[in-house]
Amino acid sequence: MHFYEMASEGRPNTVDDSRSRSFALGRDARWAFLRDRLASVLAVVPLGVWTGAHLWHNLSAFESPEAWQYAVTDYGHAFAEAVTGVVVLLPLALHVIWGLGRLASSRPNNLRYRFYWNLKYFLQRASALGVLLFLGAHLWLALLKPRLTQGHPEAFADIAHEMHSHAPTLVVYVLGTLGVAYHLANGAQTFCMSWGIVSTRAALRRMEWVAILLFAVLLAMSWAAIYALWAAGA
Repeated sequence: MHFYEMASEGRPNTVDDSRSRSFALGRDARWAFLRDRLASVLAVVPLGVWTGAHLWHNLSAFESPEAWQYAVTDYGHAFAEAVTGVVVLLPLALHVIWGLGRLASSRPNNLRYRFYWNLKYFLQRASALGVLLFLGAHLWLALLKPRLTQGHPEAFADIAHEMHSHAPTLVVYVLGTLGVAYHLANGAQTFCMSWGIVSTRAALRRMEWVAILLFAVLLAMSWAAIYALWAAGA
C-alpha cells in the first residue's frame, strides 16, 4: 500500500464532500431561481391581465345594472366559468404559497436602511398581506357565498346596496383595491427587472414612471367602479 493510501485510509474525503455540498447548493440555488421566475410570471401574466380586465368590466356599472351583471358575473357556458377559475384561482393559489414562503424567510430592515427601494420592498410585503385578506373576503362574499347559499351569482343590487349603506364594506374595498393597485404595479416593475427586460440605470428610471402610471390607472379604474356601485345603491 502506498503512503498516500495509508494516510487517507479511515479519513473522510473532504474534497468529495466539498464538491457534494457545492453541487447541492448550486442545485438549490437553481431551483430557487426557477421558482421565483415562475412565480413572477404567474403573478404578472394571468393574474395581472385578469385583474385589469376585471376592473374594466366593473366599469360597466356606469351603464346599467344589466350591463354590469352581464360583464362581471354572467358566463355564456359552464365550461367558460371553469376555465376562468383554473386560469385565475390556480395561479393565485400558487402565488400565495410562494409569497407566504417569501414573507416567512425575509425580515424588514427599514429602520436601519432608509432607502426608497427598501421602502418599496416593505410596502410590497405589507400590501401582500392586505391583498391576501381582501381577496379572501372578496372571493367568499362575491363569488362563492351567493352561489352556494342562493344558487346564483352576486346580484348588482346587493353589492350596490352594501357599498352605499355599509361603511365597512366601502372602506375595505377602497383600501383593498389600493393594495391591489400598488402590489400589481410594483410587481410588474420587479418582473421587468428580474427578467432583464430593463437593466440600465436610464431604463430603470423610465420603468419607475411606468410603474407609477400603471398604479394610477389601476387605482383610478378601481375607485371609479366603486363610486359607480356606491352611487347606484343610493
